[in-house]
Amino acid sequence: MPSHAHPTPDQHPATPAPPAAGPAPSPEAPALDHAPGQGQGAAPGDPLQRERAHLAASRTALRAMRKDAEALNIADVAANWVNAKVLQGEIDARIKALADLSGTPLFFGRLDYLHAPGVELAEGAAGENFYVGRRHVHDADGDPMVIDWRAPVSQPFYRASKKDPMDLRLRRRFGYTGGELTAYEDEHLTDPAEAETTSALLQAEIERPRVGPMRDIVATIQPEQDEIVRSGIGGTVCVQGAPGTGKTAVGLHRVAYLLYAHRERLARSGTLVIGPNRSFLQYIEQVLPALGELEVKQATIDDLVGHVEVRGTDDAAAAMVKGDARMAEVLRRAVRSHVTLPQEPCMVVRGSRRWRIPAYELEEIVQELQDRDIRYGAAREALPQRIAHAVLVRMEQAGEAPDDRVQDAVARNAAVKAAVKAIWPPVDPAKLVLRLLVDVDFLAEHADGLLTDEEQKTILWALPGSGKRAPRSVKSAKWSSADAVLIDEATDLVARTHSLGHVVLDEAQDLSPMQYRAVGRRCTTGSATILGDIAQGTTPWATDTWQQALAHLGKPGSVVEELTQGFRVPREVIAYASRLLPAIAPDLKEATSIRESAGDFALRAVESADLDAAVLAACRDALAKEGSIGLIAADARIPVLRAALEEAGISCLPPGAETSAEARLTLVPATLAKGLEYDYVVLDEPAAIVDGEPDERTGLRRLYVCLTRPVSGLTIVHATALPEQLGTD
Repeated sequence: MPSHAHPTPDQHPATPAPPAAGPAPSPEAPALDHAPGQGQGAAPGDPLQRERAHLAASRTALRAMRKDAEALNIADVAANWVNAKVLQGEIDARIKALADLSGTPLFFGRLDYLHAPGVELAEGAAGENFYVGRRHVHDADGDPMVIDWRAPVSQPFYRASKKDPMDLRLRRRFGYTGGELTAYEDEHLTDPAEAETTSALLQAEIERPRVGPMRDIVATIQPEQDEIVRSGIGGTVCVQGAPGTGKTAVGLHRVAYLLYAHRERLARSGTLVIGPNRSFLQYIEQVLPALGELEVKQATIDDLVGHVEVRGTDDAAAAMVKGDARMAEVLRRAVRSHVTLPQEPCMVVRGSRRWRIPAYELEEIVQELQDRDIRYGAAREALPQRIAHAVLVRMEQAGEAPDDRVQDAVARNAAVKAAVKAIWPPVDPAKLVLRLLVDVDFLAEHADGLLTDEEQKTILWALPGSGKRAPRSVKSAKWSSADAVLIDEATDLVARTHSLGHVVLDEAQDLSPMQYRAVGRRCTTGSATILGDIAQGTTPWATDTWQQALAHLGKPGSVVEELTQGFRVPREVIAYASRLLPAIAPDLKEATSIRESAGDFALRAVESADLDAAVLAACRDALAKEGSIGLIAADARIPVLRAALEEAGISCLPPGAETSAEARLTLVPATLAKGLEYDYVVLDEPAAIVDGEPDERTGLRRLYVCLTRPVSGLTIVHATALPEQLGTD
């Protein structure tokens, strides 16, 4: 873009306008110099009109970029139909990425540099302007009209300050209503006379009502978040984030940044976002496409280890033992137990000659493969070649000159195949785990010194004398989620799991050690972004420290960043929820909130007979306000509340379903509330939420999650006394 030096305008920060439009420009703002591409013919004294003209011109340029992509003809380019199909797929993806989303601002900020970036600073050197947006847009000559937020030149938008202006003269933020530019606000970073103030536009964007799926935070990223987003691909980063600190959004934006900075590398190796459940993935699924990234896969842990159909459940005690890291060694022993040292020689017949490999030599080959500790399946594939090599040595000693084709033929010889089958038989991971869970002696043999007798009894499906019948096959077994993870571990012991380039794991605090290992296998040669909050661990096996979790992931010593400044949860609400921290996570810092409004907060104690009616009344009050509403309750209360809502004629959505202006109330079981957010939350019977968990710590953590879902207001309705950790007021 050509350089344009602008005199510092004597402009005040924008004054607030009605909430729907955000802050409006100051009427005292003088004209800024016109820059090419900002709309010829715009009123010279009206900066807002010029910015609107630049927005219109940028949208026109984006449409032209899309038309150019649609017009590409690959008929004479591709060498064959396979290449043509691949190339057409890439073109289709680019066309899709170039879509102009009418409700999404094309740019949200502008940077006026004192000097052109990358040019040596010199007296009188011209500055340059850049519009920062969600994607790059250029004009017909190739000059940029909007710069991608991930580009290095955009970084000062997030990090510049009065103390370190990063060579910026002015930072301008834009306010939008829908897709229309309605306001702007300026910061003169090098003007000592201008006081540093909180951005009204930034505050309005943070507090904007939540309707629909999770949105990106690209316009509101804070300096400490930006450091995490732009951290390198070479290392794993763990983010401990209090409720409302934007850790999930930070993780998703980091994926988008890494795909921008290392696109070819990650295109080859792949990326994956892992969430706690399908509702959560539905909620976040629009963030990356809004940033122009369409190819990132998403999955739950159950999807990841879906080797068998999960139809059963474990009680907490069994799930904790199955999820313990000691089970990895039990499985390793069980897999290796299938190897039998040879007792007989291997006799290979070729033509009129016989070649004999004695048992002791076969044993040496087997022992060497075991000592290398390679995957069971890889060793099994290597064994026939090693036996064949021993035969070829004897052939050479006898004066023959065999080549590689002879070795391959010997490896396929019936005698060699029989020897391999007897020594190193194939292992079916699911059948192996089934045997461990139903065969008392087999489990005892391989869990000796690892699991106590009581722990072994806890995970066995059918103890002798119990009257229970063990399943006879893999298909008839009612596998649990924890069983599927064990099968995944066994599968990896047999054949190495494919590693991706980068994995994002959200709500990581809830994983068992064996689940961490399952995720770690997916990024052994890549990096990871681990997101979570120790205080929100709502499983009995939830991790106590990130150091433990990172060790199980195979990423010990990784950087742990802590986010404590909240942007979502109102001050009064987060302060109330933090009363639980001494009981659930005493080592964590209490979160703060930059929200200027304290938020709506109400406690309503009622009689048991009036509880349902009081909850409905609270929902009606919330529906009278703007934004989404979440009615959160203990899982056991959901059917009762759903029936009450239907009888009252109040429609409700299931968790994860997209809200709209017509349907704004979501009925949320407490166990699915994690990661979701609503403008207003009605919380039903906190004591029931605590009682619904197997122990008090887990119950209080579940309650902490539910208390911290609101963006604007929280109403707690209860008939039973509140947990004592919350106090009496």
